[in-house]
Amino acid sequence: MTFLAGVIPAEHASGHILILPSTNGPVAVSELAAAWFSDIAWLREPSRTSGTRRMAGARFRGMAQPDLLTPGVMRLGDGHVATGPFEVGEAHLAEVGISAATAEAYSVARSDGLRDVRGAAPTSYDDRDGIAHAFPHALPQGEELRIVQWMVAAARKTGGGVLADGRQPLVPDPAASVNLSLYAAHALLPGDVLPMLRSLIATADVTAEQVTPDGSPRYTLAGSTAYDGAIVVDVERVDRVPRALGSLDWRSYGPFAYRMAWMPADPYELELEHASGLHVIARARMRASLARLAVALQSRIAGILVDDGGFIATPEELDGRNDSTAGGAPGSRAWV
Repeated sequence: MTFLAGVIPAEHASGHILILPSTNGPVAVSELAAAWFSDIAWLREPSRTSGTRRMAGARFRGMAQPDLLTPGVMRLGDGHVATGPFEVGEAHLAEVGISAATAEAYSVARSDGLRDVRGAAPTSYDDRDGIAHAFPHALPQGEELRIVQWMVAAARKTGGGVLADGRQPLVPDPAASVNLSLYAAHALLPGDVLPMLRSLIATADVTAEQVTPDGSPRYTLAGSTAYDGAIVVDVERVDRVPRALGSLDWRSYGPFAYRMAWMPADPYELELEHASGLHVIARARMRASLARLAVALQSRIAGILVDDGGFIATPEELDGRNDSTAGGAPGSRAWV
């Protein structure tokens, strides 16, 4: 099946297509890219010509020329470029399986016009991102693989999708993004964080603790439940922070990482593109619980939250995770 027919020009239709819903305005694709790649730059910025000029000819009298969007070209990694945006309407989005009224699409291909050299066929066709089933004959490798992984992560972040090689749809579930990490300037002791975790899982406790040579604390907290798995919090001082923080003032975050992760009853299901119904229900509850823990921790020591896709998590996103209707499961308490 051909998707986005008439939307993506023929010369770009065979690239990997990233579709970003623009329901609340255009998504800053360069910010998403900068969270994964070091050398992002517009080689030619996109532009829009306002349709204020009247169209000539009797049959067009009184009609204004529609806005004209000229796609830009953005350098992405060492040898690839992203061309776009191309405007996508609701009907085309429905074909791909994306629930949105409007979106912007970007085609990613090698800057030299050649095709990437790919590896062997996948030995398994089930992975969280769906990349194996999208490339059944030969898997991307090297920079192309990283670009495809970034596109899937960006699609999950925004509720969008990807067309691998311009034809194979990948529409990741945004609710599959659960884990969060807080980077802050203050180091809390286990006794400061444990009550926050116990407010969600009463049986939570310290499972590991040590003092590093520089005197900063390093410890792990964990709270297990009977049905929903466990929440694990790892705290330590780090030498490197996620690339997404690089564009921020250094005073807004710090070197202490508070990594909050969910460990389901069956960890293998984390690697599946389509997990079981019980996994999805537990994930919805723990996703909300982790968001509550992250908000409580951030309100105590400030800092910046980063999601498991490597992108900055906004307050609006955290509110959405706390929504009792999100994820298909009521409430935000784990089963203990």
